[in-house]
Amino acid sequence: MFTGLVEIIGTVTALEQLDKTASGGGGTSLTIGDAQDILEGAQLGDSIAINGTCLTVTEFDRTSFKVGVAPETLRKTNLGSLKEGSKINLERAVLASTRMGGHFVQGHVDTTATIESITPDGNALTFRFKPRDPAVLRYVVYKGYVTIDGASLTVTKVEDGPEGFWEVMIIAYTQEKVVTASKNVGEEVNVEVDQVGKYVEKSVAGYFEGTANGEFAILEKMVSKLVDERLKALGK
Repeated sequence: MFTGLVEIIGTVTALEQLDKTASGGGGTSLTIGDAQDILEGAQLGDSIAINGTCLTVTEFDRTSFKVGVAPETLRKTNLGSLKEGSKINLERAVLASTRMGGHFVQGHVDTTATIESITPDGNALTFRFKPRDPAVLRYVVYKGYVTIDGASLTVTKVEDGPEGFWEVMIIAYTQEKVVTASKNVGEEVNVEVDQVGKYVEKSVAGYFEGTANGEFAILEKMVSKLVDERLKALGK
């Protein structure tokens, strides 16, 4: 589990399609350098999000670490397009003491999206993204969360449909902390939508299909409580 608050920007030092070493496991491996700030106390098997993709550390030293990348991950994410020198967002898995400044991020990329436009707005930049899989748009809502290359960002505009898109605004401070700000129109980003929407959808679908097994009752109570609180605030 992650927060979507990128800790540091690392650098790809190697991408091997067939890594026959013990740490490569006979598959694709990715080695990341400039990572010393997040490797203190690191252990083999730790989870680190690379551009929002949760991967397992199989080897590390003081400044770099290696992860294996499964075929499904290569198909689902933009990691296969990385090359030596590419910059990537890095975040370690949360601890019990971690402050949740972003939102709950699993590190399970849903799809990729293409940068459609980048528009300056004062000292901020508005990015428009078109998803490879338009189905994820039903989980993207105005002022909701979306994870872009591992960074938790707020949706400022969304349009549904086959040609749909969403927009986020990246402020000046964040531009210096994430790789997305340095990307160009036409480049791809990893996308993870807010998991809460998926759970709500499944609960509602289960209710109408008669397979909710009591799960919908929890959702119903939550909605009822929100309505009651709203009515009290209105004095009704």
